[in-house]
Amino acid sequence: MRNAPLFRERPMGLRILTGGVVPIVFGAVTGIVLGVSAAGYWAMQLIALAGGVGAGFEHPDGWEGADRGLVGRALFGTALLVAHAVVGTHAQVSLPSFAPILAVFTAIIGMFAGALGGRLRRAAIQRDRPGATARGGEPTT
Repeated sequence: MRNAPLFRERPMGLRILTGGVVPIVFGAVTGIVLGVSAAGYWAMQLIALAGGVGAGFEHPDGWEGADRGLVGRALFGTALLVAHAVVGTHAQVSLPSFAPILAVFTAIIGMFAGALGGRLRRAAIQRDRPGATARGGEPTT
């Protein structure tokens, strides 16, 4: 997986799909599940967390991974809240009294997940090729 192309090297359509559409759709589905099952909601949150780490792995380092995670999980959290409101079911888990703060919390968690993924990729590349650069021309330290 460390040989996977970087996010910025992928075609624009694929970047829009994986960086925007997937988090929005998955967030909307999670918002629907929020009104059905607490266990299902938490399972989907864990899958989204793993997806954030995987998405971060498409970046050369933790900083770019953090950016991707922040945006992706902000889209995810917003879509979750909108879908839950549209469906109108009672949440099976306790939500904050100011529900929009959930999107902020998910974005922050996503930022750390993406940073972890980017850092893991950088570490894997350094392990395989000591002295390799994470970005064009910048030595890794």
